[in-house]
Amino acid sequence: MMKKLIQAVILILVFYLILKLGIPALGSFLHHGTWPVVPTNLMRIYVFFIVAGVLLYLTFNEESAKELGKPIKEVYGNPEKGGLRMIVIAVIALFGGYITYQNVKPSFEAPVELRSIHPAPPSSVEMWGKPYNLLKLTNPFREDKANFEKNAREGGIVFFKNCFYCHGDKLDGKGHYNSGFSPMPANFVDVGTIAQLQESFLFWRIGTGGPGLPKEGAPWRSAMPIWQHFLSEEEIWKVILFLYDYTGHSPRTFG
Repeated sequence: MMKKLIQAVILILVFYLILKLGIPALGSFLHHGTWPVVPTNLMRIYVFFIVAGVLLYLTFNEESAKELGKPIKEVYGNPEKGGLRMIVIAVIALFGGYITYQNVKPSFEAPVELRSIHPAPPSSVEMWGKPYNLLKLTNPFREDKANFEKNAREGGIVFFKNCFYCHGDKLDGKGHYNSGFSPMPANFVDVGTIAQLQESFLFWRIGTGGPGLPKEGAPWRSAMPIWQHFLSEEEIWKVILFLYDYTGHSPRTFG
């Protein structure tokens, strides 16, 4: 009498384990060192269709439907099964309470906020004890064509002394320490980073570092140091010159 019901439970459990463990295991095999997971909302959708599919499969005719429903009718309809009925009701109630608790229990994770990858800079900023108008600020070394290569090379020296540990020797964000940060260091080779920005933006971001980010840069704030404490204004401008020269990108201009 219980055969169909046990079969349904086993099928649902097998498909659930495939989703919960099988897919991440396959992902780990294909991409070593990772353990992908199926998002919770997607899991719920998949489980719903699995349960529905299994029930449809096991009740494809009237005889199968009756066989699957017999144990349920026996437990809830037979007066002699009162003790078993109370146990089943208690288990279902406890399971429902556990699911509810998991959805409403307090979390110690940082609250979710909208985060802008390239947060809007302030119109002005103070660094090295003096103000800068970021709306009009330009790289003073970019127009020095005669010394462009020299200045870019000097910027590269500064970069490899201070920045490549995180941003990488190829400027792709894959430095020695990159895996220890969230978010990971910027990939300057990607067209979605410095190619979309003005040099004044980089000057502000590098000079003020992670602590200089506005609220919309949260909840994951950059771990970049406040480089104005360690580098001069000229060194930062030369680093910026090097970044664009090395990657082949051109900075966005005002206007």
